[in-house]
Amino acid sequence: MDLRRVLPWSVAALFAPLYAAVSLTRHARLESAGFDLGIFEEAVRGYSRLEAPVVALKGTDFNLLGDHFSPVLAVLAPFYRLWPGPGTLLVAQAVLIALSAVPVTGYAVRVLGTAGGAVAGIAYGLSAGLQSAVEFDFHEVAFAVPLAAAAAVALARGRYGPAVAWALPLLLVKEDQGLLVAALGAFVWWRGRRRLGAVTVLVAAAVGLLVTLVVIPALNPGGAYSYAHMGEYHGANPLARLLLPAVKARTVLVLLAPTLLLALRSPLVLLPAVLLAARFWVDNPVYWRSGQHYDAVPAVLVFTAGLHGAALLLGRSRASRGPGPGRGLGRGPGAAVAAGMLAVTVALTAGGPVAGLLSAQAWRGDGRAARVREVLAVVPDGARVAAGNHLAPQLTGRCTVSLFPYLDPPDGQQVPGGWGGPVADWLAVQDGLDGFPVPQEDQRRFLARLVDGGGYRLVARGAGVAVYRWQGADRQADLVGRAGPRAGGGRPGAAAR
Repeated sequence: MDLRRVLPWSVAALFAPLYAAVSLTRHARLESAGFDLGIFEEAVRGYSRLEAPVVALKGTDFNLLGDHFSPVLAVLAPFYRLWPGPGTLLVAQAVLIALSAVPVTGYAVRVLGTAGGAVAGIAYGLSAGLQSAVEFDFHEVAFAVPLAAAAAVALARGRYGPAVAWALPLLLVKEDQGLLVAALGAFVWWRGRRRLGAVTVLVAAAVGLLVTLVVIPALNPGGAYSYAHMGEYHGANPLARLLLPAVKARTVLVLLAPTLLLALRSPLVLLPAVLLAARFWVDNPVYWRSGQHYDAVPAVLVFTAGLHGAALLLGRSRASRGPGPGRGLGRGPGAAVAAGMLAVTVALTAGGPVAGLLSAQAWRGDGRAARVREVLAVVPDGARVAAGNHLAPQLTGRCTVSLFPYLDPPDGQQVPGGWGGPVADWLAVQDGLDGFPVPQEDQRRFLARLVDGGGYRLVARGAGVAVYRWQGADRQADLVGRAGPRAGGGRPGAAAR
């Protein structure tokens, strides 16, 4: 048995269940949210029925392809058909992100030796960028992580054709991945493969323009690409906009530190630099910080650049393309580099979600969560429900869920309090309103209007959750079927996704 071939898959097999445990235990504790887990489940459920990815949580008959171009989600449809529910998406994400460890660990073995490569692979799997992505519910970026890893490793080994082949499917993951594909094409052109690099850039640009100027606007209720304004330039100092405030420097440091700054030794660091520059240019602090899913792909690229930098530093750039050095089984400089990578990574993620699995509390049953699900069980399968953000993913597997408090009346229908017939027969909210997508005070006011004059009556309460039923649901069933949550401007969460 060739240990160097088995080792990368072993590292992936180690982290897949760990990642899945992080996501599934969070969901079991009601820590997942409609934005984004519920949104993606509704989209995948549409694909599983051979229908459009319509997402009630985003708006009335809202096609998710009119928000972001992510047709790759259809890959999950057969699995969701067999195992419907949010757990399918969370497990799939865990497997996809874990698979990225295969090319990265394989390259680490070539550069640092067998034992050193194994240690570096574990450091990669524990990296903050991957852990934060796993902790943040589900996102389509899970598909980008293994593709970016395979492409980056191919670049590091000078295999430019395979690098482009791995990168092109990124265009089906999300429209912003076109920037990475174009950057990779420019890198290939710079390294001497002029035609291949130029074609890659042109394809990325053409697909990006087609998607953002034609496809998404055609499917968007507003007839436009909702995120186009986020990169607008208003005449401020461009250098200050890229570098300030200081939180941006911290994000860069969190990505570079696990590589012992060796990523700066490799020209591959230019790829994540392009992605980070685009993030920092956006006038939204959500993108500047480390966390959620935004660091996942940059973390892959930076870590691979760190390994490539180590290869150059150790004088193994040529050897890293061949059968691989390190026959000393990790002794010497390679082992030291790997040990340093792991030490820094552990220090940065000591309080992270994977470390949290070591506590007994992570596996202890949550009595309140079980009681919440008992209360929600009063809502029948197939019902239309307006739910709070953290209750939504508990219902999307069996109901059509819109987001409370975005309720629109059917045309021409009025009830006391100024509200028309509701978009949903059922309403599920937590007593402690979380302030999303509007402030708590507004949520309380909306709820009071619905209950006092909007026709809802309380049918179940417990564990801090209340479920209401609209009294006119039976006579208004035809209207309810045509109604939906607000799909106009100002949709909640648009800037953060």
